[in-house]
Amino acid sequence: MNTSFDIDSIVRKLLVQAGIETKISGRICYQNDRPDNSDKEDIAINTIAMTQDYLPQIATSNVNVYVPDMTVRIDGKEQKKPNHKRLAELSRLVLGVLRSANIEGMKLIPENQSVLAETNVSQHFCNIRISWNIQTGK
Repeated sequence: MNTSFDIDSIVRKLLVQAGIETKISGRICYQNDRPDNSDKEDIAINTIAMTQDYLPQIATSNVNVYVPDMTVRIDGKEQKKPNHKRLAELSRLVLGVLRSANIEGMKLIPENQSVLAETNVSQHFCNIRISWNIQTGK
């Protein structure tokens, strides 16, 4: 049977092979490997649930696209706000790779997408949630 580690590795490989890592200032990593207090554009991958011991395996993964906030002046005060343009650009690239993926015995479906604040640093991230239907055991 496949594990969450296998799924995370597949997603990372898809993004790296598509050249996404060359388009960001940071790196593509697994969720717990993202550098603490990173101020770069990073993509973090993790699988939050995955069935075991029967087929099809059903799983849910996250691809989080992190982008530093922009400093803007509003009513004479400098404030940190999401860089919506860059979040949208990188999210479209990642979604394009995921939607075009053709993996034998596996179907991945970008299920939903949202923008969230990263509370530890001045960043926002686009969370892309993926549903998996896996027809083959490993």
